[in-house]
Amino acid sequence: MRALIVDDSRTMRIIISKIVKELGFETGDAGHGGEALDWIANNGFPELVCCDWNMPEMNGLEFVKAARELPGNEAMQIMMITTESEAENVMAALESGANEYLMKPFTKESIQDKMSILGLAP
Repeated sequence: MRALIVDDSRTMRIIISKIVKELGFETGDAGHGGEALDWIANNGFPELVCCDWNMPEMNGLEFVKAARELPGNEAMQIMMITTESEAENVMAALESGANEYLMKPFTKESIQDKMSILGLAP
C-alpha cells in the first residue's frame, strides 16, 4: 500500500513517513497541496494521504476539496495531521472530504489508531 505525506515541513514529512513505513506503506511526499495533486496525477491514488492544513500555495483544506473532486478518489483515505484545533476547522475538514483528523503533536500510536479506524493499520 502507498501513502502520500503532504506537509510544508520537510522534517514533519520525514517523521510521518517513518511511522507509516513501519506500518507497511511505501511513501511519497509533497510540500503543498499543488505538489500533492501533481503526485497523484503522476502516480495514481494512494490508499492514504496524511495532510497538513497550513501550507503555502495550496493549503490542506484546498487540497482535500480538490482531491475529492478527482474521479476515482473514493478509496483514498485522507487524514489531516495539523495544529489546527478549532472545532470549526475539524468540521470543515471532515465536511470537505477528510476521513480523519489528528492534531499535532502526535505519537506513532495515535497515527496507528487513526489508521486502524480507516481500516489501514495492521
